[in-house]
Amino acid sequence: MGILEKIAEIEREISRTQKNKATEYHLGLLKAKLAKYRAQLLEPSKSAGAKGEGFDVMKSGDARVALIGFPSVGKSTFLSLMTSTESEAASYEFTTLTCIPGVIEYKGANIQLLDLPGIIEGAAQGKGRGRQVIAVARTADVVIMMLDATKGEVQRELLEKELESVGIRLNRPKPNIYFKPKKGGGLSYNSTVPLTHCSEKLVQLILHEYKIFNAEVLFREDSTPDEFIDVIVGNRVYMPCLYVYNKVDQISIEEVDRLAHKANSVVISCGMKLNLDYLLEQLWEYLALICIYTKKRGERPDFGDPIIMRRGASVEHVCHRIHRTLASQFKYALVWGTSTKYSPQRVGLTHIMEHEDVIQIVKK
Repeated sequence: MGILEKIAEIEREISRTQKNKATEYHLGLLKAKLAKYRAQLLEPSKSAGAKGEGFDVMKSGDARVALIGFPSVGKSTFLSLMTSTESEAASYEFTTLTCIPGVIEYKGANIQLLDLPGIIEGAAQGKGRGRQVIAVARTADVVIMMLDATKGEVQRELLEKELESVGIRLNRPKPNIYFKPKKGGGLSYNSTVPLTHCSEKLVQLILHEYKIFNAEVLFREDSTPDEFIDVIVGNRVYMPCLYVYNKVDQISIEEVDRLAHKANSVVISCGMKLNLDYLLEQLWEYLALICIYTKKRGERPDFGDPIIMRRGASVEHVCHRIHRTLASQFKYALVWGTSTKYSPQRVGLTHIMEHEDVIQIVKK
């Protein structure tokens, strides 16, 4: 029995089993087995076969965005509209066969946009170069899921399922569970909140499935067995995802309104170039980027060439970005902008910068 058959068998067993208090241990065990087999499926085979061709695209710019979607939903058209790169677009499926990078220039930042080949059902098992596509998506900062507005919710559910099965968790925070395997001493189990989904027996069963008998587990939130398995496996990627419904010019205005009000969703039309500016604004928010301008003593700020940082960056991060030796020679900085109580404010290395702040660094 191959791994794929085992996975299918466990999935059938899970769907057959009623979800109640009596079966939760059985279900927890099945989910742990399922996660284990899926991890084996993603590992490259040990036999020395011909190496598959991957999509080696060098990371460049300030952030990386991956375009994922079924064939013929408008990914290549979107790339050609947003960037100066021309990606071949035609009315047949699988026009794009490899990864095509482009660069969006927005608010002084260079955002790398990757046009990936269309995903089909069963991509996680390697169908239609699905594994390479998903491997590239794991390295992105944000995933844009391109969906055909005329096809309803089917595409979104299928794509979420494919990404879920390879360990990509969309728009979800990392579970707040402390887990540390130990050399001995058995299982130390604690929780700071009342748990409704997990119990000590279930945690023990799941750990035994992974051959872990000595560990420290602390639940800081009411997590499900699935989230606990994610913490044990440890190779899960938690990333923001923007659901983009294309071809809205072909559906009714009521349907457009319904899709636009869904969480993390934007409606656009690449054919008629509708709502693309709002999509860029949303993308900027999801990437959590900020612009910081520098200023020399006695001169006007340089608004032409901003430093692009992540939200939550401190003055120390800005120093390292300018030059690696600057932080060691740092005396103080003067900051103008929304992060200060008054302008200019004299600040130290730990001061958190905000969007469009101006900074002047004084050395020792």
